[in-house]
Amino acid sequence: MTEDKAAPVSGSILVVGGGISGLTTCLEAAEVGYEVFLVEKNPYLGGRVAQLNQYFPKLCPPSCGLEINFRRIKDNRKIRVFTMGEVEKVDGTPGNYDVSIKLNPRYVNENCTCCGDCEAACETEISSDFNFGMNKIKGAYLPFEMAFPARYVISPEIIGTEDAKRCKEACKYNAIDLDMEAKTINLKVGAIVWATGWEPYDAAKIDNLGFGKYQNIITNMMLERLASPNGPTKGQIFRPSDSKQPESVAFVQCAGSRDENHLTYCSYICCMASLKHVTYIRERYPDARIYIFYIDIRTPGYRYEKFYKKIKEDKNVFFIKGKVAEVNENPDSKNITVVAENAVTGEKIKQEVEMVVLATGMQPTTKNVKLPADLKYNEEGFIINDFEKGGMFAAGCANKPADVVSSNQNATGMALKAIQTLVRR
Repeated sequence: MTEDKAAPVSGSILVVGGGISGLTTCLEAAEVGYEVFLVEKNPYLGGRVAQLNQYFPKLCPPSCGLEINFRRIKDNRKIRVFTMGEVEKVDGTPGNYDVSIKLNPRYVNENCTCCGDCEAACETEISSDFNFGMNKIKGAYLPFEMAFPARYVISPEIIGTEDAKRCKEACKYNAIDLDMEAKTINLKVGAIVWATGWEPYDAAKIDNLGFGKYQNIITNMMLERLASPNGPTKGQIFRPSDSKQPESVAFVQCAGSRDENHLTYCSYICCMASLKHVTYIRERYPDARIYIFYIDIRTPGYRYEKFYKKIKEDKNVFFIKGKVAEVNENPDSKNITVVAENAVTGEKIKQEVEMVVLATGMQPTTKNVKLPADLKYNEEGFIINDFEKGGMFAAGCANKPADVVSSNQNATGMALKAIQTLVRR
């Protein structure tokens, strides 16, 4: 009697989302021989990692991990990348899905050499989503220095204006096509991995913490961009109201997290992100005093616990166990007073600082916009993996809150699950 051995069948894998989880899933599947389609809604790959100054565990810049992944994608003929794409419809069953994808116009074709002439000619400025609205960029822009694909984008906001014409006239390579229109492509795939990622929780929804009301209250991801060399301040951490170097900073942990009115869960990365941000500030301003208001500090694993202990030894860093009740602004100095009750001593604390950073939580992008496929979600919007049914899987932060290392590990597993769907026994 002969055994039935697993044999590959013809089929492709669709990966939706070009962040670190999507990149990992895509490469793991393609590098063992499977055809992979990678669809990303933004005009670039890299996701949230591309917005970071450094990430754990080695405190590497994002170029450390993204650059090699971009090169691997570029060199692999099994991978087809579609940026500015959105999945509109998914029909079928595991092993046999029909997918419709809408590709939005970039208005710049493959002739682009990133010379920047269109940007120089453009006069219109738009808000930078990449920098969370903290600065303005031109209506013709390169998303960031090492963006992949390395190609400019013309904002829809200037299409039909004289500025758009100026951009086209400035281009020596006939790379700008103002007549580009959205189009739909149809793919047949055997498995789908949803790596749709996360977004920072909207801090403006947290009424008592003053975001949007007081200028010197920012979020953790805004601080990440301020510290980044390609950020709005070229890596200088200034407080927004007057560009002053802050001499005192308060971090408010669990800003909206573990709260039945906002995010009921722990976002896993917030404590470590704030500890990392402490290192940013201390490197730049050795005399700055830093206050961390927390419910409890969560540093999963030996390496992260060791990092936490090192921060605790800093005489200018003060940990206060207590949930922040309110914040107030001094209208003259624009300083912020943080009010909390010390859970250890029971005393009410009023700490004045020059800047406040809210450790806002991680919310799946699928919380508010559900995907056009037969998927299950938990009450917080994370996709629940149905391994028994198979065919479609969620990777990384589409499935649960996770850091970069955990997301990569999970994405590798989901690549294997997708491959198993394409294998007949």
